Amino acid sequence: MSPTIDDTEYKELLESIRFVYGYDFTDYAVPTVKRRITHFMKNHDVATAGLLARLLLKDERFFEEFVQDLSITVTEMFRDPSFYQCIRTKLVKRLATYPVLRIWIAGCATGQEVYSLAILLKEEGLLERSIIYATDINQKSLQAAREGIYPLDSMKLYTSNYLRAGGKKAFSEYYVAKYNSVLFEKSLRANVVFSPHNLAADKSFNEFQLIVCRNVLMYFNQQLQNRVINLFHESLCAFGFLGLGDKESLLFADRRVNFEDIDKREKIYMKIS
Repeated sequence: MSPTIDDTEYKELLESIRFVYGYDFTDYAVPTVKRRITHFMKNHDVATAGLLARLLLKDERFFEEFVQDLSITVTEMFRDPSFYQCIRTKLVKRLATYPVLRIWIAGCATGQEVYSLAILLKEEGLLERSIIYATDINQKSLQAAREGIYPLDSMKLYTSNYLRAGGKKAFSEYYVAKYNSVLFEKSLRANVVFSPHNLAADKSFNEFQLIVCRNVLMYFNQQLQNRVINLFHESLCAFGFLGLGDKESLLFADRRVNFEDIDKREKIYMKIS
């Protein structure tokens, strides 16, 4: 029988986590988080929410595993190739006007999006004067992103995505293969700062010309989505760009009037006020 968690237990668990560890999941989409919590409980043979709370609060490593399960995202290199094609055709010329280009990839997960954007910037002659801030709530995912090691059997899909995104070289030039894994070249992460950041609680930490946060807002409720959009607005320079996921938009955001559509289909916006 699958474990269950009622509304009261759910709220008490999240409040305990927030109090002890500072991680705030209270404004995440409830059905998604509940489903992931019960899945975690089943996989770890934890029968009740009370027992789960006790285990999480006394064992930091167990809690880190829990966060990894809760924040896991589906990601791949050059996912939605038309998004990257749009960056090449509509943003690159404007981004090239900045002497130093600051980019924030929020919710970078295991880093495939970071390396995708780094490759694009390198091919457009912008990587050397770019600083990419890659952040995520999940420390284990960040470590994987820092290492830049991915399964060899993913390269067929990644290569296809890269070519459809307007790639200009042989994709295999960017990595070396060994056994069943590939390691992406060091130069792609030379200008990348990997750092923990919690969109639900942390504040702005720089001014950016481009912020990319794809397929993260969809896991938040409307209140938290608004808070994060406000954070991005505060973090963007005048006429800076924001890229969201294909199932996300600014349609119901309080800051909608402060952005102009650059590409409605690809969910790319420019801050205008």
